[in-house]
Amino acid sequence: MTMTPFPMTMICAVSLAVLGGITFAAEDKYTVKVPGGLAFSEFRGYESWQVVATSQNEKLVAVILANPVMIEAYQAGVPSNGKPFPDGSKMAKIHWKPKKNQYFPNTTVPGIQNDVDFMEKDSKRFADSGGWGWAVFKYDAASDTFTPGTSADQPPQANDAKCGFACHTRVRARDYVFTDYGKR
Repeated sequence: MTMTPFPMTMICAVSLAVLGGITFAAEDKYTVKVPGGLAFSEFRGYESWQVVATSQNEKLVAVILANPVMIEAYQAGVPSNGKPFPDGSKMAKIHWKPKKNQYFPNTTVPGIQNDVDFMEKDSKRFADSGGWGWAVFKYDAASDTFTPGTSADQPPQANDAKCGFACHTRVRARDYVFTDYGKR
């Protein structure tokens, strides 16, 4: 039986610890959950969803993404055709602080990330909020972490799965969805 030299054992142990720490840090956002509501982990892979539209105001620039279930419904004419989105529809809206493109100064591009908003259609789970659950996760660039939005944020967040319901009631006839699918 051969003995592994102590330095080799230490190198392996340190490497495993570093890799484990990197894996834990990368997965950290997926442990965050809005109390009584949506978890960030329910939207795993949102970064690669198809773009629905973009939006911008004086404070933030955003891209609105949807999962394949919701994209298929959009392509079938929902919500303009008066039909609701099916259960399993999900949206993500990523907000950044705007900045000017250094090469095209008249162009505004995403700067530092501000937050990520999520919507999920589950008519049983969210029966008391139009069939939708909402979540806002604020981003902290210094720590590269997300936390649930709170009533101290702008706009204030109720910090539960109904945090978007009051605002979205004005588009009740559109199944609580503001954003149209951009023509391609």
